[in-house]
Amino acid sequence: MKIKALLAGTALAAALAATAPALAQTLRWAAQNDVLTLDPHAQNHATTNAVLMHAYEGLTRYSATYQIEPALATKWTFINPTQVRFDLRKGVRFQDGSPFTADDVLFSFDRIRQPQGTMQIYVTGIKEIKKVDSHTVDLMLASPNPILLRNIIDFRIMSRAWAERNNTSKVQDYKAKEENHASRNVMGTGAYRILSWTPEQRVMMARNEAWWDKPAGNVQQLIYTPIKSESTRVAALLAGDVDLLTDVPVQDLERLRADKRLKVVDGAEVRTIFLAPDVGSAELKYSSVKGRNPFADKRVRQALSLAIDREGIRKSIMRGQSIPAALLVAPGVNGHDKALDQPAKADPVAAKKLLAAAGYPEGFELRLNCPNNRYVNDEKICQAVTAMWARIGVKTSLVTESMATYSQKFQNFDTSIYLLGWGVPTYDAQYTIQSLARTRTGGAEGNFNFSKISDPEIDRLSDAIKAETDIPRRDALIRQALLRIRDEVLLIPLHHQMRPWAMKAGVSTVHRSDDRPEARFATIR
Repeated sequence: MKIKALLAGTALAAALAATAPALAQTLRWAAQNDVLTLDPHAQNHATTNAVLMHAYEGLTRYSATYQIEPALATKWTFINPTQVRFDLRKGVRFQDGSPFTADDVLFSFDRIRQPQGTMQIYVTGIKEIKKVDSHTVDLMLASPNPILLRNIIDFRIMSRAWAERNNTSKVQDYKAKEENHASRNVMGTGAYRILSWTPEQRVMMARNEAWWDKPAGNVQQLIYTPIKSESTRVAALLAGDVDLLTDVPVQDLERLRADKRLKVVDGAEVRTIFLAPDVGSAELKYSSVKGRNPFADKRVRQALSLAIDREGIRKSIMRGQSIPAALLVAPGVNGHDKALDQPAKADPVAAKKLLAAAGYPEGFELRLNCPNNRYVNDEKICQAVTAMWARIGVKTSLVTESMATYSQKFQNFDTSIYLLGWGVPTYDAQYTIQSLARTRTGGAEGNFNFSKISDPEIDRLSDAIKAETDIPRRDALIRQALLRIRDEVLLIPLHHQMRPWAMKAGVSTVHRSDDRPEARFATIR
C-alpha cells in the first residue's frame, strides 16, 4: 500500500514538473477537488468560481481588502432606488480580440438566469438590464437592493459573439451530465487566459497581456492541480512540486509550520459545514420508514442534531481548525452573532427520547451522502456522524464520492440527507437564507434548496431582507430568519471551517476568507 502511494506521488511530481514552464513566475497551486465545469453560469461551486474568476470578470470586484471597486464597469449611478446606471469600461477586449460592449452584459444576464444553472443568486432582484448605448446599461431592480454591488461580483460576463458562434448560448445542464462548448472552453476579459483543463489533473493558465488592468503581483503562469490524497498533497508541497496549498490537512499543520522552507498563513473561512435533511418529500428516500417522512417532524431533526458531538469533531477530526456551529453563517458574515451561535452539547439520551416521542423508539434507517474530496475531512466527519447516530438507533448507510458526481446527485434530489459546505462570497446572510432556506420557486429563490424546505415565515423574512435598506431593520430581519432556521432545525449546522494556507517561503499572496486565491495578488521570488 505504501509503495503504491509513493509511486502515485512520484508520478504526480513528474507530471507537475513536466507541465510547469521553466519560469520563476509560475505559481503551482493545489487543493483537493477539481473544477466542475468551465461554463461560468452553470455551477455555483467555490473551486470552480475561484478558477474561473481569473478569466471571467464582473461589473464589480473585490479589492485586496474586500472593498467593492470597479471592474468591467468604471462607475455606477443610482438614477433612483430601483434604477442603477453602469458606465462600462471602454477599450476592453475579450481574449479573442473582440470588443466588450453592453450587448455582452445583456446576453450574460439572460444566460445566467436560465433555470438549469445554479448561479441566479448573483443577479437576484434585477428585473431587467436595459442598454442605453454601447457602453452604458441600466439595471432595473424589483426593489431597492442593499447588496447589489456585492452580488454582481460573481455575475461573470461572457462574449455574446463567441457563445453564439460556438452554439453555446444555452447554459450547460450539469446535473444532467450535459456538455457544451463553454463547459470546456473559455472566453473572458480577465487577467489570465485558461489554456486547458484536463479533468482531475490540471488547469493551465497564462497571463492575459492585453488585460485592461495591471496585476499587483508577478505571476505569469498559473497551474491548478486537484490532489485528492492528503498525503500526496503535502508530499508535493514538501518536494517543491507545488508552491501553494489551500487544502492543508489539519494533522500536518504543525509539521508544515516547522519547516523553514515554508510558511503557513492562518485565516478563517466564511464557510459553514452543515447537513441538509430532505424535509419536504412525502416519503423519505433510502429509508426503512415507508409512507411518510421522519424529517417532516421537527423532533426527529432535533434528535439527529442533538446526537452530534460537535466539540468532539473539532478536537479529534478537525484538530482545532473549526468552530462548532448553531447558526448557518460564519463569523465575518453580516448577520452572524456569537451569542446566538452556541450549539447544544451532545446528549444522546435526550435525542433518543425525542425520537421515541416522534414515534421512532427503535430508530430507523436512512442514507447519508457525503463528498470525499471537497471540504476539510468531509468523509471523516460523515463517518463520525454515522457512528453518533447509531448510538440513538438511527442506522445510517454512508455513501461518499467525488464532488463531481456527488453534486449531480443532490441536485437531482437523490438523497435522504446530505452534507454540504456553504461559503458566503457576498459576506451577507441574505445569500445563505435566500439560497438554502427559501421555498424553491425558480430563479434565485431557493436555488440551492435541495432539501425541499418550504417555510412561510422564512419566505416572508427572506423577501423582506432583499428590499430593506434601513440597516438596523434589515439586520433584525436577518436575525429572525437565522433564528428560525436554527430553532426549527431546518438545516443542521456542524461547524465553520478554519482555512490556513501553506506555501513556499518565497510566495506572497493575499489570504482570502472566501477561499479564492487570486494570482493577480501573488508574487514569487
